[in-house]
Amino acid sequence: MIRILIVDDHAIVRQGLKQIVEENAEMRVVAEAANGAEALRKMREIGCDVVLLDISMPGKSGIDVLKQIREENLKLPVLILSIYPEDQYAVRLIKAGASGYMTKESAPAEVIEAVRRVAGGKKYISPTVAEMLANELGARDEKLPHQTLSDREYQIFLLLASAKTPTQIAEALALSVKTVSTHRHRILEKMHLRNTAELMHYAMEKHLAG
Repeated sequence: MIRILIVDDHAIVRQGLKQIVEENAEMRVVAEAANGAEALRKMREIGCDVVLLDISMPGKSGIDVLKQIREENLKLPVLILSIYPEDQYAVRLIKAGASGYMTKESAPAEVIEAVRRVAGGKKYISPTVAEMLANELGARDEKLPHQTLSDREYQIFLLLASAKTPTQIAEALALSVKTVSTHRHRILEKMHLRNTAELMHYAMEKHLAG
């Protein structure tokens, strides 16, 4: 039996995933969590074989949760299920220790196959992500400006690129507007951009805008 912990801040998404998973006799959802702190607590208390993790959550993001899981349990498979296209987050998360990356548009059968694969100690990587990883290895010494950003900066970069205001970003990530503005300043500085309009243009040019 593959024991699964589902982590997503939307109850409807959790319910849908649970239904997909439990239609398979060899899998069972042993716990659900609506945020990062709850996910880490349930992982420690209940235990599981696979974590299905969303990355876009208020407070402690899925990226932070992934890093914490890796610190505490190096071998626990973490499968990312995200609204973001592969080219926005997949490589960054695989390099951070995720066992696989899927979008929430994936078919139920694909989710089941991915869970089964990562539970068996393998990676679940699409051909697109495999190619992106190969390209990244080939250009290891030539980082693009957005690749120099920290995980939190990159998260805010994507939200700015999708025309979200600092206030909207602050609400979505449970941060203060001042903190978001500080991150925005650092992002522009690191990427050698003058303003948000240039940032949005860069994101569109690199096919990073959602």
